[in-house]
Amino acid sequence: MKFASALMAPLLLAAGAATALAYPVTVNSCDREVTFDAPPSRAISNDVNLTEMMLALGLTERMVGYTGVSEWKTLDETLRVGVAELPELSPDYPTREVLLGADADFFFAGWNYGMRVGGEVTPETLAPFDIAVYELTESCIHVMDRPKSSIDDMYVDLLNLGRIFGVEDKAEALVASYREELAAFATTLPTGDKPSVFIYDSGENKPFTAGRYAMPTALIEAAGGTNILDDVEAGWVELGWEAVIERNPDIVVIVNYGEVTAEQKIAFMKDNPAFKDIPAVQNDRFVVLEYVEATPGPRNIAAIKRLATAFNPS
Repeated sequence: MKFASALMAPLLLAAGAATALAYPVTVNSCDREVTFDAPPSRAISNDVNLTEMMLALGLTERMVGYTGVSEWKTLDETLRVGVAELPELSPDYPTREVLLGADADFFFAGWNYGMRVGGEVTPETLAPFDIAVYELTESCIHVMDRPKSSIDDMYVDLLNLGRIFGVEDKAEALVASYREELAAFATTLPTGDKPSVFIYDSGENKPFTAGRYAMPTALIEAAGGTNILDDVEAGWVELGWEAVIERNPDIVVIVNYGEVTAEQKIAFMKDNPAFKDIPAVQNDRFVVLEYVEATPGPRNIAAIKRLATAFNPS
């Protein structure tokens, strides 16, 4: 896939000869290898967490916009400032026409993060139009077997983006700082029994939650807890309330986004007689994570620290 463009000349010159000679680069994206002959210059990201990864690497000048936010997500102040000069090209998952209309040469998305298996927008459907796709690592469970979720999933995405866009040094430094920060924090965690945790994303008839392949499982473990659904062979998944009641979580983590507020989700659980014997409900132990914190992205480290504080109140 060739992405060289006259628009990139100043950027390549600024980056120096070493960066210019670094191409082509090949990265693994789920079960594919994707090769880049030059840094993308008209990139689009989908969703708030993927967009924030692009912002963390200073890639806004290589972007023509973002998608998949305002239909059911929100931009907080940090994100709003970061994308101030960029248009939202689609409030929900983009169509192929949206990407073609923006003359995109790169789409950073994931399965159920802007793409659906068998849908209109996939790496295969975009390839004839020279739009390269890099897939969010956490989402690869939808198209291949993979290990359970890990904070390394987020690191891998940042490092691959760094290679794709020729900012490998910046990506490596950022990931190294995250690793160091988390390693130092891990030494402060108490030993002993780990609290059991349920992730409540959405849904009343059936909860939408996180199995072993979704990022919250990794966040909970790094904070000193265990996901009650760690044995569920899925990423983000809908299942029955029976499993939650049976497994009796000590703590409920609420993922906050959309029209139903975190307060309303908490009230639903506290007011439902079916949940009255769950320790988390009895002891009012609810923790709120914003969507951008609970999904893979730069805010995962701060989210781990907040979870640990909630798991181990002083």
